[in-house]
Amino acid sequence: MRVFLLLLVFLGLTSAPLSAAETYDLLFRKGALSGLEPSPPPSEGAKGTDTLVYERVVSPLKKGESADNDTIGLQLTSDDNVALILHRGPQMRFIGTFPASVGNPLIMYFLESALADIAKQSGGSPFYMRNRIKEALLKDAEIVPVSLHFGERDISARQVTIRPFAEDKARAQMGRFAELALAVTVSQDIPGWYYSLQATVPEGKGEADIGYTAAITLSDGGENKP
Repeated sequence: MRVFLLLLVFLGLTSAPLSAAETYDLLFRKGALSGLEPSPPPSEGAKGTDTLVYERVVSPLKKGESADNDTIGLQLTSDDNVALILHRGPQMRFIGTFPASVGNPLIMYFLESALADIAKQSGGSPFYMRNRIKEALLKDAEIVPVSLHFGERDISARQVTIRPFAEDKARAQMGRFAELALAVTVSQDIPGWYYSLQATVPEGKGEADIGYTAAITLSDGGENKP
């Protein structure tokens, strides 16, 4: 599975310099799911219960297409595994099961799905893009404090933004996709660590050069949904 392979690739980045250590720790937080109660086991023939629910909105890849609006359920099981399930209306798609010890796998799904979309829209190589993201994780990122309102209270958080192609040697040939920004908002006061994950590419000059946005946001009160 691509998401699991990407998980192994990114978790293997253990040689980050001290200047990038904070970036890596904020994006790939160990123990991100600690403190969450496991979902109760479903009865025979029933669906499991989502421990956390995230709203997902993705802009169309071509002009005239419709945006994707769905949810992602995270189910933490009693055997210390975590499953991600994509819900779209009455349909559901199993994304994968991962060991909870590595943290919240949502960021892996976010990165891989955004890469697939951008590669499809641009016609570029997802392998090249993935390598640029790996390199960006070994450099300083833009980290700014932010305040957000969640669960009827104000929470202090940090937004981590990386721009994988900011200094890329092929930047001039990449057009608007050279401006790709990946922004992740995190806080220890947010269940599951991640409040939002967003990928953006601006519009181009051509009529068909539409922008791209993919946003995954924790649903306020989205814990323990069947």
